[in-house]
Amino acid sequence: MEDSCYSIIVKTLRKGYGRGLPPAVDLRDGFAVPKGELFGVIGPDGAGKTTLFRLLTTLISPDEGEVTVQGLDIIKDYKQLRTIVGYMPGKFSLYPDLSVAENLNFFASVFGTDVKSNYHLIEDIYCRLEPFADRKAGNLSGGMKQKLALCCTLIHSPQVLFLDEPTTGVDPSSRREFWETLARLKKTGMTIVVSTAYMDEANRCDRVAMMKSGRFLKVDSPADIVASFDRTLVAVRSDDMFRLLQDLRSIEAVGRCYTFGDTHHAVLKAGSGASPEDIAQLLEGRYGHTGVEVTLQTATLEDCYMNIDTDADGR
Repeated sequence: MEDSCYSIIVKTLRKGYGRGLPPAVDLRDGFAVPKGELFGVIGPDGAGKTTLFRLLTTLISPDEGEVTVQGLDIIKDYKQLRTIVGYMPGKFSLYPDLSVAENLNFFASVFGTDVKSNYHLIEDIYCRLEPFADRKAGNLSGGMKQKLALCCTLIHSPQVLFLDEPTTGVDPSSRREFWETLARLKKTGMTIVVSTAYMDEANRCDRVAMMKSGRFLKVDSPADIVASFDRTLVAVRSDDMFRLLQDLRSIEAVGRCYTFGDTHHAVLKAGSGASPEDIAQLLEGRYGHTGVEVTLQTATLEDCYMNIDTDADGR
């Protein structure tokens, strides 16, 4: 693809917050997001997701880097860039003492437009807020605050939309409605970049970047990431789940083990030759566990993240 086909092109990007501390973002290999893609960034707290979003939306400056968004340099063209992107931070950042309508009108005026001009972008969302137009934003429920924040982010018709963990702390019904809205926005050709801690949401993205310690460990479609998982994965239960985790980690054939819902997932080492039955016999015979269940498991996106070798590139 030519550069004109991409909304975001990161060749290198680095940002740190203090001497002696590891960089919050360290993308030496870069990445690119095609226009119209729904691109997800997944990773734990402290992975660097929020710093990355603030860099791409020009809210903070990088220590070094070569980055364009819609063909605009994030340092040289920051004033122009701010007019064509939308950013919804993870923390509610609207004015709590202004009403729903006042917040929306204010953000429209900041970008030199009005609510009527781009109402078609927010109509599906705002119809649920309209009965509360005179209510102060600070008195809204979590789901309603999220809807208002998205409306204010969209009201100037951004070309690229950045959403930083937008559904954290929101009820399941509002989460579902939110992602249905993103699917509709994507159909308009808008490029959407979203970070999330929910793996079911990550599966809705065209591609995801798995981020840890400021770096992208892998970038691909959710389906291809899962398909690339080539190790034997088993789900294990016993009557003593706390001791089971420690015992599984001491078994030579187990490469990695972690809690997954109401089971423990154990990844068997390549070439170990161990089967689920072998693991069950060890747990019962050597470790004295009762009520043992060991079953083959299909890997999920979360399993893939947990098993990425963070030292694969030697850094």
